[in-house]
Amino acid sequence: MNQLTGRTAIVTGGGSGIGAGIAESLAARGIAVMVADIDETRAAEVARRITAQGGTASFIGIDVSDAASVEKAGREVERRFGRLHFAFNNAGVALHGTPLEQIPLEDWQWVIGVNIMGVVHGIRTFVPMLREHGEPGRIVNTASIGGLQVNAGWMTAAYSMTKYAVVALSEGLRNELKGTAIGVSVLCPAAVRTQIAESAHQRPERFGGPYERPQQAFMADAIAEGWPPRRVGERVIQGMLDDEFMIFTHSSPRPWIEARHAMIQAAFEKAAEFEAADSVIASSRP
Repeated sequence: MNQLTGRTAIVTGGGSGIGAGIAESLAARGIAVMVADIDETRAAEVARRITAQGGTASFIGIDVSDAASVEKAGREVERRFGRLHFAFNNAGVALHGTPLEQIPLEDWQWVIGVNIMGVVHGIRTFVPMLREHGEPGRIVNTASIGGLQVNAGWMTAAYSMTKYAVVALSEGLRNELKGTAIGVSVLCPAAVRTQIAESAHQRPERFGGPYERPQQAFMADAIAEGWPPRRVGERVIQGMLDDEFMIFTHSSPRPWIEARHAMIQAAFEKAAEFEAADSVIASSRP
């Protein structure tokens, strides 16, 4: 993945945060970017900023939880820019701070619809577009460091469940696309200065409409000192150039992941102990 200039990309959730940082980093390297976001005004502002800096960008409103909306965005990329080379399934929403048994059904449908089905819709739409022309390309799915562990203090289980799914989808897609010209990466960022704590302001009407989630207001303070989105964009570019599958932003969460791995290893040891004891019992039977 050395050729970037002259290529075309779409970034969902590109109107703010990590998506905007990725879009701006891509454009700075000569890639034409379709900035896609449920907030079309924000998407337009990012595209305007890119073009003002000499880049090439357009924008479109998108609801990634709606398959038809994603398909429309794919058609628009081809209409405005031609072939698609890079697809960033980045749009995501937060659902922190609420015990699992208290989460309303419409919020479950919303977080699954955006964080999981949004990636599924992106894969179904964008992978065939990349296959069609046969040129080198890449799919980058945004998960989270929460896709590899569950933060005990933030009540992140619903969110982490969806991000675990994004990691699994990405691993499976990587296996299926091995030997093709299409690479796959999964981005697992830690703290980044974004507006994700306010994502409920953009909840679609069919999931109950926009609302306030004071339960996750703490997130704004928690990520206030995180990476700026543009730095994440640069990290993603480097990960693409180096053909990284898992792209981490921070090294600091490593102990969390190692602790989880240790728990898994301990569980295997228990299984081995049971198998050994069971074998002894079986061999002593007449």
